[in-house]
Amino acid sequence: MSTQGSDDHQRRRPAVISDARLASGTGRSSEQWFALLDAADATRLSHAQIARLLVDEHEVPGWWAQSITVRYEQAHGMRLPGQQPDGTFSVAVSRSLRGGPLELLDLGVERFASFAGGAPEATSRSVGHPTARWRLEGDVRLQLMVSPGTGDKCSVSLTQSRLRLPERVEPAREAMTRAFRVMGDRQN
Repeated sequence: MSTQGSDDHQRRRPAVISDARLASGTGRSSEQWFALLDAADATRLSHAQIARLLVDEHEVPGWWAQSITVRYEQAHGMRLPGQQPDGTFSVAVSRSLRGGPLELLDLGVERFASFAGGAPEATSRSVGHPTARWRLEGDVRLQLMVSPGTGDKCSVSLTQSRLRLPERVEPAREAMTRAFRVMGDRQN
């Protein structure tokens, strides 16, 4: 992947957490965290070691430590957007749809079966977060999860993980978005 393509991709995908929110939640801006991590020579550390350093030496809560670590790794070219610690990529899309969690799980399994190439490998009908999981070609994973929302709507998310190449992220996002349109169109 060219540097130019990577720069374009980063411009299209805004940071998940604003610097103001990071500073509000941790007491320091990303620039200040980066300076501390640079002083600790963190570019030589693994993801887990950087996060542990933030937790142990700076008393950063775990969730914020993960956010700072990912941001640091991306800023220092150690990780691309969407890249997981194992080097693979993950991408997710979601929609808010009318219906109960189990009803939407069943509808999602029915609608996404053709997208996934068959029935799910595993399902969980837990009312809190019902899920269905598929294993796709090339050991790519697909997960459908329904999260109860407010009123008569739930959040339905579809995540592909273990994508080996960054070039596969956008096509996967587009394919899952199309699959969601079909689900939403046929919901009623």
